Amino acid sequence: MNMTTVSTNTATPTTIQLNEAYFGRRSPFDWLFAALVVAGGLFAFSRYMAYMDVYEKGILLGAMPAAIWIGWFWRPLRVLMLTVAALSLLAIWSYQVDGQGSLPRSETVFWLKYFLSSQSAILWMSVLFFLSTIFYWFGMVASGNNSASMESIGSRMAWVAVTMALVGMMVRWYESYLIGADVGHIPVSNLYEVFVLFCWLTATFYLYFEAQYKTKALGAFVMLVVSAAVGFLLWYTVVREAHEIQPLVPALKSWWMKLHVPANFIGYGTFSLAAMVAFAYLIKQQAAETRWHKLTPLWLLGIVLCFIPLVFRKTTSEAGGSYWAGYLLVSTVVMGGILWGRKRIASRLPTLEILDDVMYKSIAVGFAFFTIATVLGALWAAEAWGGYWSWDPKETWALIVWLNYAAWLHMRLMKGLRGTVAAWWALAGLGVTSFAFLGVNMFLSGLHSYGTL
Repeated sequence: MNMTTVSTNTATPTTIQLNEAYFGRRSPFDWLFAALVVAGGLFAFSRYMAYMDVYEKGILLGAMPAAIWIGWFWRPLRVLMLTVAALSLLAIWSYQVDGQGSLPRSETVFWLKYFLSSQSAILWMSVLFFLSTIFYWFGMVASGNNSASMESIGSRMAWVAVTMALVGMMVRWYESYLIGADVGHIPVSNLYEVFVLFCWLTATFYLYFEAQYKTKALGAFVMLVVSAAVGFLLWYTVVREAHEIQPLVPALKSWWMKLHVPANFIGYGTFSLAAMVAFAYLIKQQAAETRWHKLTPLWLLGIVLCFIPLVFRKTTSEAGGSYWAGYLLVSTVVMGGILWGRKRIASRLPTLEILDDVMYKSIAVGFAFFTIATVLGALWAAEAWGGYWSWDPKETWALIVWLNYAAWLHMRLMKGLRGTVAAWWALAGLGVTSFAFLGVNMFLSGLHSYGTL
């Protein structure tokens, strides 16, 4: 590290420590990781370039430096990416023991059947996210060393859940090609697949903030929205058999999907994360309030959040009704418990300043990616339908979401918006985002009606 000494008027010289060069700070493992990423990318390029168009080649080549940079930026991702790659390659090899890939092998090979087939990995993801949520909440209510231990278990389970989600998506991508070359596609094309995407993206962004702010207390809140998404995913799998891999509709057969959908769901995930942090902010702020009638806004919020699942039951006899009844019961208990134990919970949460900062950074990141996704969506629409904008319900609600968070950021940056109003606004944004994500599919129709309920 370069050091330089600067003389001043005082008797004691001042020593200034200069930053090391960016590449000079790289460890041997950083360089090994970079070499593996480049080797894997070049191997994939040499083997499959005959099947890719110029845009897909550009995406693959651009993904290599992007993966290296993000692995160097946040080093735990190096281990995550290498682990996912190793497990995915093991699953692919297991499908091709005799050189002929076959889906039925997932029922005969032990680790495929119970761990590494796409459906098995995603089920493990679901279980681990539920367990992570439980352990985070055990840590919230426990005391002393038990609290830290429980939260650490919850954090580790979240990491393993993210790993299994990514393995599930990688293997599902490969499985789609085993069905047929014309069926194969990146697994971000329907509600089942994007819910998996939403779960691991939201959890990963939370884990980053957990490491940055050195607090695990927020995991109890953020994992609630992830668990809610997992609950919907399981219902959708059982009732709609959504886990079955289906061919793409013509409009989705485009390389734009590989960019537009992930960027969109980074926005959805970080907006949801911000909303749960805002909820934690309001709980901490109201912790000292002893008059229950003063908590009316929080009670109303709890009622709304608990009864949202009922919209998925269009009739009382619809399949899955008992599931949503149980979902409602659990939601009611959770919300009631949070309000009842708000003093204990508030004492475990970070300061209001940290909560406000996490909320702001989450929305800022989400807004940037949502803006990119909107622009990419317009370009995709021009290619698929001949126009950049058609005021389709999905497009209209995407614009509403964008305007909502643009206004939030404007008020924050230009007017200094902070505190209660910002938190309620971020929490209300979850309702707007949820309708754009799911409500449009349920109640409206249009050009984007690919993931109907």
